Amino acid sequence: MVVIRNHQEFESHLGKEFGISDWHTITQEQVNQFADATLDHQWIHTDPDRAAVESPFKTTIAHGYLSLSLIPYLWKQVVDVQNLKMEINYGIESLRFGQPVLVNSEVRLRVRLSGILNLRGVTKSTIAIELEIRDQKKPAFTGEAVFLYHFNG
Repeated sequence: MVVIRNHQEFESHLGKEFGISDWHTITQEQVNQFADATLDHQWIHTDPDRAAVESPFKTTIAHGYLSLSLIPYLWKQVVDVQNLKMEINYGIESLRFGQPVLVNSEVRLRVRLSGILNLRGVTKSTIAIELEIRDQKKPAFTGEAVFLYHFNG
């Protein structure tokens, strides 16, 4: 795990890969809970019996936004940003979904620092992200996550 305590340490990683998170299994229970939280109960996500018959994937799939919501959790497995007053999810840029994540698939996040700015003492970091699916060539998504870090002192 990479530990970062200030802007200069962050900046030293520009253009470099930070690493890869652990594998995380997407379960039907997690998909159902996400459906409840977002009020998106489309059958392709929540009805395994119907999906087995009608879906081209023959199983349920995770919501695209569920896979995106894993970014902070998986990011924190790779990089430990310390000495913070505050951290803000600022945006996602150039996002492309490559393929769906089937329920019971394992995913992991590959991250690289693609850009960094010092905005009057606030670090704006742009992190190239790719959600890999175990045993699949194409990722679930690629893009750039943008975080703002307010370091102490």
